Amino acid sequence: MLSYHFLLDLSLILLSTKVLGLVTRRFKMPQVVGALLAGLVLGPAMLNILKETDFILQLSELGVIVLMFCAGLESDLEDLKKTGKTSFIIAVLGVLVPLIGGFLVGHFYGYISGDTGNTFLKNIFIGIVLTATSVSITVETLKEMGKLNTSVGTAILGAAIIDDILGIVGLTLVTSLSDTSVNVSSVLLKIVGFFIFAIIVGIIFYNIFKRWSEREDRDRRRFIIAAFVFCLVFAYISEEIFNVAGITGAFIAGLTLSNINKKEYIEARLGVVSYTLLSPVFFASIGLKIVLPKMDINMIIFATLLTIVAILSKIIGCGLGAKLCKYSKKESFQIGIGMVSRGEVALIVASKGAALGLISSTMLGPIVIVAVITTIISPILLKLAFRSKKESLQVDLVK
Repeated sequence: MLSYHFLLDLSLILLSTKVLGLVTRRFKMPQVVGALLAGLVLGPAMLNILKETDFILQLSELGVIVLMFCAGLESDLEDLKKTGKTSFIIAVLGVLVPLIGGFLVGHFYGYISGDTGNTFLKNIFIGIVLTATSVSITVETLKEMGKLNTSVGTAILGAAIIDDILGIVGLTLVTSLSDTSVNVSSVLLKIVGFFIFAIIVGIIFYNIFKRWSEREDRDRRRFIIAAFVFCLVFAYISEEIFNVAGITGAFIAGLTLSNINKKEYIEARLGVVSYTLLSPVFFASIGLKIVLPKMDINMIIFATLLTIVAILSKIIGCGLGAKLCKYSKKESFQIGIGMVSRGEVALIVASKGAALGLISSTMLGPIVIVAVITTIISPILLKLAFRSKKESLQVDLVK
């Protein structure tokens, strides 16, 4: 018999994310923080009123895909081309510094806990977890502040896409050492194949869509359907055929259509669906994933160090990369902050590591804490980093 309990779950998610979003905005914080807290409060970590069902999981996946598709639509392709080299440098240093930091923290934990079993691979994997970036949180925060299309926003988006690819390569290399069935060369070929596919199909679809949209203007709703179908198919192909994250495919699909004359119309209509339903479910679902386990003193020390390193390594790594590319100190700091959030990406990577035996189930606790703290603190720090001198002066005067 069909259960309609999902309707109650949805109503609770939408109401709580909006209420807590307004509360956090009252405290000069991004509303996305409230949405994240809503899932955390209502989920297994605290009140245990809501749990992540298959329906919520699938709807949240659709939510992040639409979010990244809209981010691609809002982006300027020419600006991304200009920042290609910059984004690559930021991404590389944003992967290397957390990788080294995570390895050292893992080595320290092995020393204090006396764990000597296959420590090299375990420590490397902890570093791989820290290289992850959940750019969807940053995208929503930048959109809320109207900073997504700035040079800093463009650099963050470009670096996040490259970061995602480098993370896949790093994860594949580590898993191949523990699982002989994983072929590194085939993964690298798939990644190269995806970008060749994206360029060819993107150019073809762009030209077809552009001519069609310029010729037909009576019922513009058909353009939304065509664009949304393109987004979903592109996300599916990237994930299922090329093993590249679906959000990367969705972003590139949006980027493909970013220069058409119906861009604003498509973005506005999909934005309504995203704002009223899909995005709240996605952000709340991150909180619903969190289950905080009991930990001994060694694990608490490890979790604390891992969280500190997770935050600082992205700020230092990405910030240093931005500084090398002639960004100002403030802009470099903003870019570093924009890459701090680990969110659901770290949890997914960690679960794969646990399934392969690269980390024990007890190690998931500290990683969960890292995911929670970096996800909540990232939009707060980003808001502070973008605060103008005038706003800072006003705050000081009020004090």
